[in-house]
Amino acid sequence: MKKQFAILALFGALIFGSFTLAQAQDGDTAQVASEQTEAVTSEQDEAPTMDVATDAATGEASFHQRVKEKFIEGGAPFMWPILICLILGLAVSIERIITLNLATTNTKKLLTRIEDALSKGGIEAAKDVTKNTKGPVASIFTQGLMRSSEGMEMVEKSIVSYGGVEMGRLEKGLIWISLFISLGPMLGFFGTVIGMVGAFDAIEAAGDISPQVVAGGMKVALLTTVGGLIVGMVLQVFYNYLVSKIDNLVNDMEDASITLVDMLVKHKIVK
Repeated sequence: MKKQFAILALFGALIFGSFTLAQAQDGDTAQVASEQTEAVTSEQDEAPTMDVATDAATGEASFHQRVKEKFIEGGAPFMWPILICLILGLAVSIERIITLNLATTNTKKLLTRIEDALSKGGIEAAKDVTKNTKGPVASIFTQGLMRSSEGMEMVEKSIVSYGGVEMGRLEKGLIWISLFISLGPMLGFFGTVIGMVGAFDAIEAAGDISPQVVAGGMKVALLTTVGGLIVGMVLQVFYNYLVSKIDNLVNDMEDASITLVDMLVKHKIVK
């Protein structure tokens, strides 16, 4: 439930941030235009310099306007689902990045503390160290230490079994990112097909194949494709980063688990 609230909060923050940025840019554009008008009126001798500044400001302000125009030209029924896929995919990706970073543990330091605890206080002291440490590695160690009285075989089985559980938790949410990576371009191609159908309908109605007749449908077709591909590319970068992060965590879990078993044998806790 907490993760669902976190995703919703990130979703709302992204939407609020986009609208706030749009309003801020519009306000800045109006202010710049007003200041430039007053400056041109009061200083006619510096007209060439002000024209250059006006062109630069117009170029900066027009980027946001052009994005909005292309979004509208692409058609709301097609562009809004693509945008929603992007926002939801980013929300899940950010939530996963935060979760995985919090799950990262300094395994070398943890193993050193466990070995000191085994030397000084035995198995119970080692359990206290792992229970007071957050992360999947510490959780696996706790399960292994709890089975130490049952022999080496049970310790290894416990570590392997609980390692699979922790790995499943680490991979949670990736299926949704994968879904949005596939769904974004698919929605874009769907808009492409609909745009082409509209273009051919216009040709049929007009009885002519002039560029003016097919321009509208072709524009929808191309813009929706571009939007879908952008969603797929952006989310693919996040997905690959998350997969790499999970692989590193799993490798750390496996290496640390082997070291833990060696420690238990070394201190003659298991046989």
